[in-house]
Amino acid sequence: MPMSRSLNVRKSLLSLGVALPLMAGAALAQTSPAQTPPAPATSPAAVPAVDSSKVIARVNGADITEGDLAIAAEDPALQMPNVPEEQKRDLLTGYMIDLKLGAKAAEAAKVGSGTEFARKLAYNRDKTLLDEYLDQEAKKAVTPEAARKLYEETVKSVPAEQEVRARHILVENEEDAKKAAARVKGGEDFTKVAGELSKDPGSKTDGGDLGFFTKDRMVEPFAEAAFKLEPGQISDPVKSQFGWHVIKVEEKRNKPAPSFEETKDQVETYLARKAQQDLIMGLRKSAKVERLDDKGNLVEQKQQ
Repeated sequence: MPMSRSLNVRKSLLSLGVALPLMAGAALAQTSPAQTPPAPATSPAAVPAVDSSKVIARVNGADITEGDLAIAAEDPALQMPNVPEEQKRDLLTGYMIDLKLGAKAAEAAKVGSGTEFARKLAYNRDKTLLDEYLDQEAKKAVTPEAARKLYEETVKSVPAEQEVRARHILVENEEDAKKAAARVKGGEDFTKVAGELSKDPGSKTDGGDLGFFTKDRMVEPFAEAAFKLEPGQISDPVKSQFGWHVIKVEEKRNKPAPSFEETKDQVETYLARKAQQDLIMGLRKSAKVERLDDKGNLVEQKQQ
């Protein structure tokens, strides 16, 4: 895939996350909404505050509130990305009504009295507690100051990458390439000759202009020739898998680093994940954890 300094900076940010200790264990194997980085704040004027205690429905006298609806909307199983908000709200309200009715009926049928149900309830309570805890840690970690600092440190660590802006004339054979090269080296306007002769439909209408590119974006023979030229110079015919090229370099420069705004999402994702992983690894380090084999014997613990 084409690479640029912008992509290299993004890649560096992402690689920081890959280098973190992996979070093992069932509770961390699932990514829940609570573990995602907090979304950028929206002004109160754009999103009016909702009273979570406001009753929106009743089922046999039991209230369903805006807060209940908000919790249902965060359930991964209830995501409806392509459904209009009004329709989604209606569907979620209907689900909450059915949930209240079904839960009450299940309670009357003593579904919740068994040992397995108690285990599931305990598991879901633990998972919800952990999700909320991880979410709190992520929100504390993702501050404007921390995000800016990580961005600046990452940009400094990525070496500047050279790129050139070039034009080319693409023809089918060497003889035609030599004729094209003779014309432009003899003083004819490169853009005019490219528009007349080039077989590259993507650039011929722009006078053969390929814009700025880094070395690894082009096939090797073309890239080698282009990066050896100085601005204003024209190459001899160069063969590639696409045909024969005559290349003119217009400019050379160091690839600009991406702006903070362009990488903000990656920065915040890294900060949130690192805070969460640091929390879990810290808890493991201070805990006594024992694993047993199928015979009940202690299994030798590996350093996590």
